[in-house]
Amino acid sequence: MRPGQQWWRDAVIYQIYPRSWADSDGDGIGDLPGITQRLPHLTYLGVDAVWLSPFYTSPQRDGGYDVADYRDVDPLFGTLADFDALTARAHELGLRVIVDIVPNHSSSDHPWFQAALASPPGSPERARYLFRDGSDGGRLPPNNWTSMFGGPAWTRITEADGSPGQWYLHMFDRSQPDFDWTNPEVRDELEDVLRFWLDRGVDGFRIDVAHGLVKYENLPDTDLTLDANVDATALAPMWDQPGVHEIYRSWRRLADSYAIEGQDADRILCAEAWVLPGPALAQYVRADELHQSFNFEYLMTPWLTADQRAAITDSLAQADAVGAPQTWVLSNHDVVRHATRLGYPQRPGLQRIEGIGADDPQPDAALGLRRARAATAVMLALPGSAYLFQGEELGLPEATQLPDEARQDPTFARTDGKSKGRDGCRVPIPWEGDAPSYGFGPGGRSWLPQPPEYADLAVDRQRDVPGSTLELYRQLLALRRKHRLGRGRLVWLDDQPHDVLAFRVESDEGAVTVLANPGGSPLPLPAGAQILARTGTPGTAGQVDPDETVWLNG
Repeated sequence: MRPGQQWWRDAVIYQIYPRSWADSDGDGIGDLPGITQRLPHLTYLGVDAVWLSPFYTSPQRDGGYDVADYRDVDPLFGTLADFDALTARAHELGLRVIVDIVPNHSSSDHPWFQAALASPPGSPERARYLFRDGSDGGRLPPNNWTSMFGGPAWTRITEADGSPGQWYLHMFDRSQPDFDWTNPEVRDELEDVLRFWLDRGVDGFRIDVAHGLVKYENLPDTDLTLDANVDATALAPMWDQPGVHEIYRSWRRLADSYAIEGQDADRILCAEAWVLPGPALAQYVRADELHQSFNFEYLMTPWLTADQRAAITDSLAQADAVGAPQTWVLSNHDVVRHATRLGYPQRPGLQRIEGIGADDPQPDAALGLRRARAATAVMLALPGSAYLFQGEELGLPEATQLPDEARQDPTFARTDGKSKGRDGCRVPIPWEGDAPSYGFGPGGRSWLPQPPEYADLAVDRQRDVPGSTLELYRQLLALRRKHRLGRGRLVWLDDQPHDVLAFRVESDEGAVTVLANPGGSPLPLPAGAQILARTGTPGTAGQVDPDETVWLNG
């Protein structure tokens, strides 16, 4: 493991979506033994840690983010012994292991929720969740909140005697009832879950829906058309409430209790918090709260010079104000892959695409990959930590041609197909271009169909091939580590044309100059410049081409 204090301040962490990384038994679904077998790929790549999306016991109605048992492995993925073997192997390879924790909601199959359904209104069992009487004599939901997956955020139950009953809140699928975090029993239970996995040797947690645990008192109606100057609790009473910070201070004390004095063994907490503006997000990473919080504002920033510079400048300032590292990310299991996202025309302002289908306008794949390589080279030079999503090191595009009958994301069904959902970024990744299922498993099955273009992007087609996206990632990660860029200080260079993103990152190990060209004209390189890495073709060594990034020595 890398020496130095507080490893998480500049770590590069690789996200694995277990269903889609490697299948060991040929059933078409990835599993923990498959992950263990393929872990050497991550040491070859050069990352510091692996983050595993949920593998817990679950009916899998939302890809495992509907947890029925927080202390066991779903048989789909293996056993607790398989998890222990994975963790041990990762540590042997010098990789830390981060796991998901899903504290906002459970599965409706969870024993607590089943007990709530069998118990009367006002019972301790129902008090673990947000059950409420309906309005208009019980006929209508308690308020006007809508689910993030489409439709109302409330579902009415039938009581044990067969009569129409109370309603329960679910900010996501109806099979994912929200916990009531004002209940001490909920707080104690989730902290005990953290201890369970910490005791098994995990190095930290990524916290799902970290901004959603606490709801505004009395659950008022929301009006998203209110003036932007109105207090945020009035605009979004289900998100980013002050009470979440008390929870995370308690979690931080728990995580810190597992640190080993004199060793770089911090157990970390990373928030998935879709919170804007940036200063509100920075509150999650104050010194006594979480270690990291994904920068989704940066993820949604278009590939335009002015937007990129503003996002980077503001993000670093906000994190610095609370003494935290910034946490950069361009792709994950919930968003369109950036190799596809950047293949569309770029316009000022934050951009998010809610899935892509075969009937939607298609991206320019070659342009998207070129921009994705350039954007990644910018991200990996920035001070702070970074997260990579499985397959982005291969330049994988979104699977935009999935047939509707193959889609499994609940957002697709709940919106009647208006949102294509997140399946396109979750397609199993290719390991061997000529093998069945491209080497995903020993057979030809994969739980989502793989696009034919994945064959040429497989690991074995790119490994040791100069200029491949895989080798570019390896090169950038090695240089990032050598020059300790994640621990560096960014200085903007204003002696370049206005449409060029130019900065230098200075650290105790030297300096690297980054020239990124989202503009339309080639940029001449400084005379005598020593090129460390470039994302475009090497044929134009004297310039930075459009949609290219170059790293220079010093």
